[in-house]
Amino acid sequence: MKIHLHEMVFYGYHGVHPEERKLGQRFIVNFSYETDAKHDAEIKSLQDTVDYTKVFSIIKHTMEEREFFLLEVCANTILDSILISFPNIIYADVRIKKPSVPINGSLDSVEVEMERDR
Repeated sequence: MKIHLHEMVFYGYHGVHPEERKLGQRFIVNFSYETDAKHDAEIKSLQDTVDYTKVFSIIKHTMEEREFFLLEVCANTILDSILISFPNIIYADVRIKKPSVPINGSLDSVEVEMERDR
């Protein structure tokens, strides 16, 4: 089974530049995870699956309560936390989009993507 959490928006204080960590900005997160398909037919209740509201809570906490200089470290932290919390997840992918990038030029956003499997 695959579950996708699309376009979660958080306000966080991440970035290399001090003003990014002082003022904060919006971040858009997409997260996907997969469990072993051979157990799909056994799902009868919430206890039989990965509760995506709990996955959301971990991502929200990481994005809003912690501060990172690099989005790469933030992405690793999200993946580590979720894989530790949910041992039946066999694959996870996180994409963190930063719409307001302090670059002297025209660009819509920067996005970091990381994936893990067991």
